[in-house]
Amino acid sequence: MKIVNLDGYTITMEDLNWKSLENLGEYVYYERTPEDKIAERIAGATAIFTSKCKITRELMEGASELKFIGVIATGFDNIDIEAARDLGIAVCNVPAYSTLSVAQHTFALILEITNNVGLHNQLVQKGKWTGNKDFCFVEQPIPQLSDMSLGIIGYGNIGKKVAEIAKAFGMTVNVYSQDKEATVKSDFISLHCPATAENKGFINKEFISNMKDGAVIINTARGSLINESDLAEALKSGKLRAAACDVLSSEPPEKDNALLGLPNLLVTPHIAWATKTARNTITQVSADNLKSFLNGGNLNRIV
Repeated sequence: MKIVNLDGYTITMEDLNWKSLENLGEYVYYERTPEDKIAERIAGATAIFTSKCKITRELMEGASELKFIGVIATGFDNIDIEAARDLGIAVCNVPAYSTLSVAQHTFALILEITNNVGLHNQLVQKGKWTGNKDFCFVEQPIPQLSDMSLGIIGYGNIGKKVAEIAKAFGMTVNVYSQDKEATVKSDFISLHCPATAENKGFINKEFISNMKDGAVIINTARGSLINESDLAEALKSGKLRAAACDVLSSEPPEKDNALLGLPNLLVTPHIAWATKTARNTITQVSADNLKSFLNGGNLNRIV
């Protein structure tokens, strides 16, 4: 059995491996696969694994031996699911592997906005503390989270874990699916919903106008949820005090992306999911999915 991993580098990087798949058959590994090489590389494969490669009906039809597609992620919008169903090709994913990782990163962003750890470290390293008149200095006021509220849009596994952490800090939690006024009364809005055709760009000028003045948006979900030019305008005008995004509309972003270069915006390079523990879970569950399929099971099977 030939097994092809089309773009496995971002999962294992330099500190993990794919031995769990190597032991299951003739294993062919590619760090990355450009679109024009996919058909060539999956030819003759019984099972393929991918994170971001777009697997179309045409590609499936051209791969006569293909029986199994393993998505080495939770989201599977890069796979033509209807085509897979029509052609009898199993598709499996890795659900819920990143819950703790994303929740952790969400609060890393929130705490950086409130406590400005990076800024204060930079100032200390530049000598501002040395010779200071007082034993301490505070460059910007530090709010206390227990005095603040967090609105959560998307109350699945990740949203619930974020709420749990927020409550541990003493924050008031407002869940949007339970209270549409959550956006009006929350100091932070954190996005944890999937991207759909219906909610594309729903964080726009109208949505932001209904938020608290000086509120903060955190996005560790999907870049397409935000109208980036509207968010940039709100940050420049001061309607929003700050924002933090781990995801953007295109990744990597174009140089002229509206959200780059703003002083009150934090951007991290889509790493909320990427703790070593979470990435290791992907490698193990991916192999388990294929083993289950080969044994007639349906572990994490979508179709």
